[in-house]
Amino acid sequence: MPADLDLSPNLDADPFPGLVGFTAALRAAGVPMTTDRVAAFTEALDALDVTSRMQTYWAGRLTLCSDPDDIRRYDAAFEAWFDPAQGPSAARPGDQPPAPPKLTSLLPAREPREAAGDEESDEEIVRATATGTEILRHRDLGELTPLEREHLRRLLALLRPEPPTRPSRRRGPSRHGAADPGRTLRAALRNQGEVGVLLRRAPTRRPRKVVLLLDVSGSMEPYADALLRFAHVVVRRSPRTTEAFTLGTRLTRVTRELRQRDPERALKDAGRAIPDWSGGTRLGEVIGAFVDRWGRRGAARRAIVVVFSDGWERGETDVLGTQVGRLARLAHRVVWVNPHAGKDGYAPVQGGIVAVLPYLDHLLAGHSLETLERLLDVVRAA
Repeated sequence: MPADLDLSPNLDADPFPGLVGFTAALRAAGVPMTTDRVAAFTEALDALDVTSRMQTYWAGRLTLCSDPDDIRRYDAAFEAWFDPAQGPSAARPGDQPPAPPKLTSLLPAREPREAAGDEESDEEIVRATATGTEILRHRDLGELTPLEREHLRRLLALLRPEPPTRPSRRRGPSRHGAADPGRTLRAALRNQGEVGVLLRRAPTRRPRKVVLLLDVSGSMEPYADALLRFAHVVVRRSPRTTEAFTLGTRLTRVTRELRQRDPERALKDAGRAIPDWSGGTRLGEVIGAFVDRWGRRGAARRAIVVVFSDGWERGETDVLGTQVGRLARLAHRVVWVNPHAGKDGYAPVQGGIVAVLPYLDHLLAGHSLETLERLLDVVRAA
């Protein structure tokens, strides 16, 4: 595949010039085109070298294809539109799509290069693939295509959350801290009674408890699957110190289901255990039930409590504020994750969010993989 593209067709003779015409040709070839996919395609090209055929190919394939059948149509349309021998006029909206090229792999076909250029070509492939992953990290979790969701599942499985810690009453060996008379004396006895080094001790650290409360009501349905998978990663990382519950019209503990190694089986069992999936929500009453049944008995004491919810409350917002205030007095930190908080123009004006704001330590966005990674940093630093 040649390295450079000719993106300057005759604008007078071509009603769909350049890259916009390419998306129109894809639509004519049977690849569904939406505004958000075209926007993601142009944003990807802004970060890449638009004159590179390889980078343009992968930018389009990762952002414009949503089904395995789209790849064959995409390859055919791409070869017809950007083939230097045929020119951009080879494919036009309304024409019959050309026959798919015979590719021996998932990578686009390339013309033979000199040995000196092979290394440069490999670097282009790596950069294009990394850029596709970077674009997905910033995409809204509620607007992903089926292929992007599958890719997201693999990226979530690669997360390695570091559990937060807290000081313990126990003391252990340390280079700094108070003197340790017992260890110093035992070392002196082994050295014929002569004190050679003054050994010290300092408080050790223990894992801090983490509680995840996930809103699975109808307004959170686009994000529920991704957030449950994220909770599975966190629970699997620290199964003894992490608890997970779902919030809807009732409180459901899903910690046992999410402790399973296989994420698909864990989510399937969790889905069976949740009776109010995609239903209504009474956040105030359900959080109050958590405080009464679990929080005051130790689950939330000195713990980091993370609430995933958009703040829409069917009941009284004053009740929600009161119950979150009770929760804040038990917990070490209360973090509220609102998927809408990461969108342009967002303001915390919902009644539920306004009621709980005085009791929160952090209000974060949770609409993308990048914001979930930032949440892990906040929890670890807490």
